[in-house]
Amino acid sequence: METKLNLDVHAILDKEFHVDFKGYSASEVDALLDLVIEDYQIYDQMIAEMSETALLQERTIASLKAKILELEGKQKMMSESENLNVSQMDILKRLSRLEQIVYQEKK
Repeated sequence: METKLNLDVHAILDKEFHVDFKGYSASEVDALLDLVIEDYQIYDQMIAEMSETALLQERTIASLKAKILELEGKQKMMSESENLNVSQMDILKRLSRLEQIVYQEKK
């Protein structure tokens, strides 16, 4: 997106016009103003492109944030499920031990 601009701050400030009978040369002033207009058109185009890019990036960010929330929710559910499975496993192990103790006492 590297675009060569016709003018910069120093070129505008340092520009000297030749003085004619009625003042500055109208053709030189017009030529400079034509360059300024071209630069402003380029600036407008660059701003429009950057605005479009920024909007696209904002949409991408919103989409990624939604995806993060979804994945965090899934992770939390999986974590809770694992904790539940561990708790159920502990209960089954305890029951198994109690059954072994009860059956051994009956023998």
